[in-house]
Amino acid sequence: ELFQIQRSQGPCFDCFRTREPVINSDLATAVDRWPDFAPRALQAGFGSVHALPMRLRNETIGTLNIFGSDAGHFDETEVRIVQALADVATIAILQERSVQRAETLTEQLQGALNSRIVVEQAKGVMSALRGVSPDEAFVLLRTHARDQRLRLSDVALAVLTDPTSVPALTTRL
Repeated sequence: ELFQIQRSQGPCFDCFRTREPVINSDLATAVDRWPDFAPRALQAGFGSVHALPMRLRNETIGTLNIFGSDAGHFDETEVRIVQALADVATIAILQERSVQRAETLTEQLQGALNSRIVVEQAKGVMSALRGVSPDEAFVLLRTHARDQRLRLSDVALAVLTDPTSVPALTTRL
């Protein structure tokens, strides 16, 4: 598999590029078609390879490759069955990607919410210590973070945990 990708050659590469199955490829007769891949696969003990596209609508997301030790041959029914397996594998991969994206988004939203809470609390502390409105406290907080090239949430956390560590923000004017 890796060798095919490295050489941009082989049934997997052809299947992915054309979006069409590569079936019944007898590697002993495929040296002209894949001059780098076929000899290497034969040397590794493979006699045949089949590649079926893993598709989502009009997009091929990968290929399912089946390697055989002999010059195996799939009939039409077997090709349909193997393509169905590739389709099921595609659905499973896409479902996993969807779950991962949802989890990542949830984590990002939770992080943003936590950050927002810290900033709001820091605005309150600064308002009380400096005698300014929450809006003015936010401007001071944001300006300080930008000037110091710090994350706003980190500056806000410093204000909350030890107001004396950021005297420019917490000392009364």
